[in-house]
Amino acid sequence: MKQMTMNRRVLACGVAATALAAASPGLAQTPPAVPAPTQTNAIDEIVVTAQRRNERLQDVPVTVTAFGAQEVQQARIREIDDVATRTPGLNFDAFPASQPRIAIRGIGSSDRGAAGDPSSAVFLDEIYLGRPAAVAFDAFDVSRIEVLKGPQGTLYGRNVVGGAVNVVTNRPVFDRLDAAGEVTAGNYKRLEGAAYANVPLLEGKAAVRASGSWRTHDGYVKNTFTGGRVEDQDTRSGRLQLAIQPREEVRFLWTVDGTRDRAKGPGQHVLDLDETDDLSAFWTVDRDRKRTAGSTDGYQNRDTWGVRGQLDWDMPFATLTYLGSYRDLDYHAFYDFDGGNPTTNFIDIAGGNDEDSHFSSHEIRLSNLPGGRVQWVAGFYKFDSKTLRKDVLTLDIGGRGTEIFDQDARLDSYAFFGDVTVPVTDKISLIGGLRYSKDKKDYRVSNTAGDSIFRAEETYDVSVSGTYDAVTYRAGVNYHPAEDQLFYAMISKGFKSGGFQDTPSSAVDAADGFEPEYATQYEIGQKAAFLNGALIWNNTIYVLKYSDLQTRRTDGLATVTDNAGKATIKGYETYLSWRPFKGVRLVASYGYTDARFDEFVPEPGENFAGNRISRTPKHKVVLSPSYDLALGDRGDLRFAVDYRYESHIFDDNSNTGPEQRPASTFVDGRIVYTPASDKLAISLWGKNLTNEVTRTYQGTFLGANFGAYAPPRTFGLTVSLKM
Repeated sequence: MKQMTMNRRVLACGVAATALAAASPGLAQTPPAVPAPTQTNAIDEIVVTAQRRNERLQDVPVTVTAFGAQEVQQARIREIDDVATRTPGLNFDAFPASQPRIAIRGIGSSDRGAAGDPSSAVFLDEIYLGRPAAVAFDAFDVSRIEVLKGPQGTLYGRNVVGGAVNVVTNRPVFDRLDAAGEVTAGNYKRLEGAAYANVPLLEGKAAVRASGSWRTHDGYVKNTFTGGRVEDQDTRSGRLQLAIQPREEVRFLWTVDGTRDRAKGPGQHVLDLDETDDLSAFWTVDRDRKRTAGSTDGYQNRDTWGVRGQLDWDMPFATLTYLGSYRDLDYHAFYDFDGGNPTTNFIDIAGGNDEDSHFSSHEIRLSNLPGGRVQWVAGFYKFDSKTLRKDVLTLDIGGRGTEIFDQDARLDSYAFFGDVTVPVTDKISLIGGLRYSKDKKDYRVSNTAGDSIFRAEETYDVSVSGTYDAVTYRAGVNYHPAEDQLFYAMISKGFKSGGFQDTPSSAVDAADGFEPEYATQYEIGQKAAFLNGALIWNNTIYVLKYSDLQTRRTDGLATVTDNAGKATIKGYETYLSWRPFKGVRLVASYGYTDARFDEFVPEPGENFAGNRISRTPKHKVVLSPSYDLALGDRGDLRFAVDYRYESHIFDDNSNTGPEQRPASTFVDGRIVYTPASDKLAISLWGKNLTNEVTRTYQGTFLGANFGAYAPPRTFGLTVSLKM
């Protein structure tokens, strides 16, 4: 379908985050001490682990957006789409919401098939969430969220070409009893609750931390045919951690977490007609954001959970770390695709997915002890997964038929990696990293279970295998002319494994896989602090060479993944954080992206060379001004606004037809009152305050362009209390 599953490209942009809270005590090495600011309006530091070690954000030669704990809480950053809203360079669409597609610096993937991989990945406490539907978590009780931009070809497991989102949760602490909670009420019958508790044990040698949340709201869209509502939420998440430190040099951490989602389907609409298709005469455009008329409300049900274990042992020469995990996903979705029913549309289209996935990982690494002159890490990574998936397409055109594609995929992946930073003078350091990755995939796909009267090709049951390996790297130099200034140059290469078709139209297509894709990034960056830390200004220029892009195209009632050829992504990013005087702060970021195909011939006679990569706006701006009003012994009052502008987007690589999005503007805001005791916070907040109507995704199929809209204006009141 053109494209129910299209490539998602995002703009390559600047770091747009506020550095608000120092990292919470972690299981691994203690973060380096941050010098006290020399004036009251200095911007708070944040410690990140973008290079698998604790460093100040301003000292990291990588483009990273980092959201601290306070910002995550006050700005209501709860899920990946909330992160994308505030991050130039990160884009997100929900197709549907329970299977998010993310892209970083113009590199993403629409392939959710059992034998495919994401181009940009999400990690939860360094654990790779290997399936799109497994990207389910609640960002409550987190230390920070990091967005790493560009190929992560050395340090992070399951090599990715676009970038990575790393969610870091708060760890148990041994020295205090701690607890907090919050409740929220808002429009669309929104009710939410979240809480955590930290309890020390064994005279300060162990601690337990438990956190959980429950978030519900009514559907944003009324279904006039069924009488129900769609685009609702009923999500419950929990996490339990046990940390033990029997000796100063030995630390253990066990974690179990889970998320349960129950929701109706998205509110679909006929957005435009495809005048090139005679079937367009059967459709009527419906752009009513508040209503749909689907033949079913549908469902999006997801249950995912995981366990994680980590051991850190400080030996005389290095720290030995073992990190292991197991995760489970049970996912079921079905929804109306055309937004109509037999009384309104001549053609009735519906579809969905069922998936059962299990994946595990093991990582062993050695790294330098804190304070070492040479910083290094080396290790071995192993990842295994098994996915059973069913894709269903139902058509009713005077007769009902169903296409069912059953998939069974198994992946065996391993990698060896090493990375080192060597100072050659007191101001210059050299960086080098290398990784060898190898994937083996065994795959079976069949369409024998369907009863479609529209099937154009034969039935099939095909088994195939493939092996893919690559050497990836990074190499660069750091230059510190002064303590608060950094200049760096970096070359990094990433690789994404090849795979096989999820919904092929024939046995030939089923046996015809696609090759790996590669991205090599050339980046020059600068980070600097001025005015005794009151002003931070960072800039990045990069060129990204992208080859063998895995793209999607329509093939009858099915879709096929091909390797597109080559593309070049050029970008500039800037980030400014300024506190001109006490109480006032302005965070501004801008990203410019020129992402175009150099070679791309999807079909004989078609040439997309020179076209913009789909879902990649040229411009994105994020502005976040805030003002803290001191009320003396009565506390503080914060006023904050988040503004985002995103320029025109093509949703199809052809850059023609109706699959386009005009420029959009979003405004969020909040007023937060905190008494002097700092134990209570009351927040009045709103999102999409201007009620901007923007398409989140769209695809052309059988004569019409179908899609859904971003959430409408929402608002509420949140009360937080801590011990």
